[in-house]
Amino acid sequence: MLSAQDKRIIKELQNGLPLASRPYQIMAARLKMPEEELINRIRYLKENGIVRRLGAAVRHQDLGFKANAMVVWDVPDDKICAAGNLMAEFKEVTHCYQRPRQTGWPYNLFTMVHSHSNEECVKIAEKIARAVGINQYNLLFSAGELKKISMRYFE
Repeated sequence: MLSAQDKRIIKELQNGLPLASRPYQIMAARLKMPEEELINRIRYLKENGIVRRLGAAVRHQDLGFKANAMVVWDVPDDKICAAGNLMAEFKEVTHCYQRPRQTGWPYNLFTMVHSHSNEECVKIAEKIARAVGINQYNLLFSAGELKKISMRYFE
C-alpha cells in the first residue's frame, strides 16, 4: 500500500520537474520535506516498481519542429526486431512500435518522426528505408494535435 506521503510525491512528480538546477529541492519544499528524503523515497518507489520511469515530454512545436509523420512500415516478420532496433537508433525517430498486421493493412512497424517540414519528414523516411533496406512504407502526416497528456493518478 502507498502511504499518503507517497501519493503526494507521485502527484507532485506528475506535474513535471521545475526548470531549475535543483528541481527536487523545489519539489521537496512544496511537499514540506527534506530534498534528500524526497530523492530517497522516489528511488524506493522506482526500485519497487511502483514508479516505473521518469520521463520528459517535450513540446516539439516549441522547438521549431512544425511537421511530424507516423511512418508505417511493412517489414518481413523475420526481420522485425533487427529493423526496429536500427530504426529506433535514428535521432529523428521518437517512437518505434511493432504492431500486428490487420486485414487490408500490411504495416507492422511504426515510427514517429519530427522535422521542420513535411518534405524533411519524407527525406528522413527515405534515409531510414535505405539504411534498413525496407522499401514498403507510407507516411501519415499529422493534421492536428487533439490531445497530449500523461496519465494522472490520485487526483
